[in-house]
Amino acid sequence: MTTYAELQEKIAALQSQAEELRKRELAEIIADVKQKVAAYGLSAADLGFQSSRESAAPQKTKTALKAKYRDPATGETWVGRGATPKWMRAYIEAGRNKDEFLI
Repeated sequence: MTTYAELQEKIAALQSQAEELRKRELAEIIADVKQKVAAYGLSAADLGFQSSRESAAPQKTKTALKAKYRDPATGETWVGRGATPKWMRAYIEAGRNKDEFLI
């Protein structure tokens, strides 16, 4: 009967052999592909590959929005989008209208 340790040694040996065989096969495949690409004058675009510049989506630039409201006490501003800032909430809770703080 084969022991666990013997099987582990066989597995390690087989994995090593498989890796060596894979490396040899890859080298042959790469050489064959390079030969065919050169023979037919193919480019990366012909093969459906894109360069990193072409594949990158154009970057959208964010434009700063103009402030719409200003806190008269601190000078802090708010564009009127997103969560209402604490200073504006405090004024509204005190009974003031946010239109009072329009710039």
